[in-house]
Amino acid sequence: MEKIEKKENRYGLLGKEISYSFSQAYFTKKFEDAGMVNHSYENFDIPTISRFEAIIAQKNIKGINVTIPYKEQVIPYLSHLDPKAEKIGAVNTVKFTQNGLKGYNTDAFGFQKSMEPLLKPHHTKALILGTGGASKAIRFVLGELGIEHTYVSRTKKKNQFTYEELNQKIIEEHTLIVNCTPLGTYPDIDEKPPIPYSYLGKKHFLFDLIYNPEITSFLAAGKEKNATICNGLKMLELQAEKSWEIWNSSEK
Repeated sequence: MEKIEKKENRYGLLGKEISYSFSQAYFTKKFEDAGMVNHSYENFDIPTISRFEAIIAQKNIKGINVTIPYKEQVIPYLSHLDPKAEKIGAVNTVKFTQNGLKGYNTDAFGFQKSMEPLLKPHHTKALILGTGGASKAIRFVLGELGIEHTYVSRTKKKNQFTYEELNQKIIEEHTLIVNCTPLGTYPDIDEKPPIPYSYLGKKHFLFDLIYNPEITSFLAAGKEKNATICNGLKMLELQAEKSWEIWNSSEK
């Protein structure tokens, strides 16, 4: 990755091991196409959230996107939370203001707008694979849409399934399955969540928050069973544009 020149108006992505990310190329092209020569977008790739303090102290940063694994861990560093982000319990967009750092969640917007056109009336029950920060926005949207949903995790907790508990009845009842885990992300493209794919059918809709590769092993397994599939690229583009709108709004 070539070194990004830091400009007068700096933006970036906070995460861990994020060289694969779409965001830097997306915003760099956006700035170039718009002739915004004083804007730059960089990766703030840190091993632990404690390093975020050093980033906050730098000059000319206007806004930051947040990805795995810091969507929840970043919250204590913020002065304010947008009401929706507070309700969701995860932040993926931070605006630097005169009154401190304010956190927002644009994942919910991106997911809803990219997923809704593919929803069918029979998609009334959903499984959410993974319980990290990204999954909280998914849960929020499904709740808003009145879709019954249950988390699936490797560990046993109240009101959620473990992967070992998933059986034919559960899979056939839950026709919407959303992968919020990083399993299958480049370069580990052969990985996928351990669900019983043999019980999938044409009524299922598999949504993967991953966008690299375009068709993950999770989505490919659904496609083999004639399920509807969608990756996370459109969601990412929509949430990125919503972030840009937030950073440039007059709200203090």
